[in-house]
Amino acid sequence: MSPLIHEEESYKIIGACMNVHKVLGKGFLESVYEEALEKELVKAEVPYKKQHRLRISYDGELLDKYFIADFLCFDKIIVEIKATEFIHKNMEAQVINYLKATKSEVGLLINFGEKSLKWKRFINTSA
Repeated sequence: MSPLIHEEESYKIIGACMNVHKVLGKGFLESVYEEALEKELVKAEVPYKKQHRLRISYDGELLDKYFIADFLCFDKIIVEIKATEFIHKNMEAQVINYLKATKSEVGLLINFGEKSLKWKRFINTSA
């Protein structure tokens, strides 16, 4: 079995998310989880950029349009957070589109809105 891409980094981020959910539980706005996660990422010594613009290229040229990821961690893992009752397919598609458009390898979709923290890890196989 081949190793997971950016395994250690992904687990550090997910661990920080688990700490946030353990303290806050469900029911808060996404912005509350975003602020709390930022504090946990600092504690965990995870380098990050908040509300990071993801530039999109087309045919070798950068477009004026861009996506905004909640976090870009370790300069290579896109983290999108939600606070909903469940993860919708369109949320998964959002992360997949971020990966494709930016040619990034790994994306994490984190949902703080459920009784237990839910997360999904996406790999861009075309990167």
